[in-house]
Amino acid sequence: MFPLTEENKHVAQLLLSTGTCPRCIFRFCGVDFHAPYKLPYKELLNELQKFLETEKDELILEVPNPPLKKIRLQDLEDGIDGNDNLSQNGEGSVSVIEDGSVNSNLNICNVCLGILQEFCEKEFIKKVCQKVEASGFEFTNLVFSVSFPPQLSVREVRSLQAYNYIKQSLSLGRNDIVQLKEAYKWITHPLFSEELGVPIDGKSLFEVSVVFAHPETVEDCHFLGLVLKGLRLCVSQTMLMHHSYVGQFHVWKIVAVTFILFCRQFPCPPNSPKAVCTVLEIECAHGAVFVAGRYNKYSRNLPQTPWIIDGERKLESSVEELISDHLLTTFKAESFNFSSSGREDVDVRTLGNGRPFALELVNPHRVHFTSQEIKELQQKINNSSNKIQVRDLQLVTREAIGHMKEGEEEKTKTYSALIWTNKAIQKKDIDFLNDVKDLKIDQKTPLRVLHRRPLAVRTRIIHSMETRYVDEHHFRLYLKTQAGTYIKEFVHGDFGRTKPNIGSLMNVTADILELDVEVHYFIVKMLICTLNSAKVMLFFFLALSQIVVLTCMGV
Repeated sequence: MFPLTEENKHVAQLLLSTGTCPRCIFRFCGVDFHAPYKLPYKELLNELQKFLETEKDELILEVPNPPLKKIRLQDLEDGIDGNDNLSQNGEGSVSVIEDGSVNSNLNICNVCLGILQEFCEKEFIKKVCQKVEASGFEFTNLVFSVSFPPQLSVREVRSLQAYNYIKQSLSLGRNDIVQLKEAYKWITHPLFSEELGVPIDGKSLFEVSVVFAHPETVEDCHFLGLVLKGLRLCVSQTMLMHHSYVGQFHVWKIVAVTFILFCRQFPCPPNSPKAVCTVLEIECAHGAVFVAGRYNKYSRNLPQTPWIIDGERKLESSVEELISDHLLTTFKAESFNFSSSGREDVDVRTLGNGRPFALELVNPHRVHFTSQEIKELQQKINNSSNKIQVRDLQLVTREAIGHMKEGEEEKTKTYSALIWTNKAIQKKDIDFLNDVKDLKIDQKTPLRVLHRRPLAVRTRIIHSMETRYVDEHHFRLYLKTQAGTYIKEFVHGDFGRTKPNIGSLMNVTADILELDVEVHYFIVKMLICTLNSAKVMLFFFLALSQIVVLTCMGV
């Protein structure tokens, strides 16, 4: 059944005769079901022409006291000197054929510029799919996006004005018709799914985008820039009066003047172009994937990130590079972003369970991995260097990265420091430190980081300390502190910028020779984000069952 009714027959006749394609006619007539748009274009055109066939002596356009052969649509707004009229060629008239036949010479749509003609057919879809398959991306679904030339909006507005005049109504706006992108997706989505064998999913991380352009009509929008440039001064002068009735009147006046200039500049309906749109580019891209884990650093000559000062590299490698090089290659990603839960100095080792880290891999071509492949990738990283080791490597969500950052302020750190003193000491001189609990210290931004950190005084807590005597000038200090504590400054005082400090507490000059850090941050919080709830419940149920069994056995 043909989707148009007799009520829309005259409108469809005029739109088709002035160069509008059948699918755009459907859009203007409010056809909002998919089936008619999906018909092949030639078949659709033939069906529309059959629908529009009339008797020889039947008049096509019904307007009050219409002329026999030609009509002239009066200006859409008062005050325009006849320059804005329903004309394809801009000369003020539209030919109407007496026998009701349609001018079939207007092959390219004057509204969509061929988008809903050539670029909805299977031949074009196959070309796009060939590009997708050659891109080398892994995907199980996709989202398809298009970018149309901006002049389509201008042409659509003028065609709407023609439609409203014919229907003797000025109420139909752009939001009342089927949008061009919607109609295009109705036609192309099933064709893409059929050709590629995967569903179209708006939430997919894999995107196929097509950008269209139409050089022939690119000047359609140029006059808008000139008009707006001239009105910008008027708008700025009106802003001071914006909240008054006078200001509101000026704003509406500017809008009205802009509309009149637009109508004078652009023909109604728009002219038919000589060529269809061109495809500027077909691009494939995959959303970022995230890999997280923990790393241990065993070298005292390895920075966390590349150490470059004034364009000169200071050290040949970094933790970031030792990890990311393997991940970039395996995931076939274009780039990455490295983040971690805190950082350590170049001469500080990271021991214990390691420091949580995450990598955002940008535009990866490979995204599907088994748990065994992830384990092999982790082993490959660990075998490549004796400076670092990685554990708990896993694919995570973006939300899990947020959890890692949230935990930075909650975590505590355990340090092991080798301390030197200028005065000879005995074991009894350091024993009192073992009794110090939850010591509050005030740390002014250290001199060594003042170039990259704002000047401020930060209060930190030393939860506990434990000492081990080495010799008369050295002892080992174990500390458990709040995250963000500058340990080196707590030892030597940083010229009095950290108070109290080890030197002031012992009444000596102290300095730190070696420092190791352990980060206490429960990574299960990150792991849970990547497991479904059933697996989590099973894990805890099995653990609880094991505890019950051991209790019953008296263990």
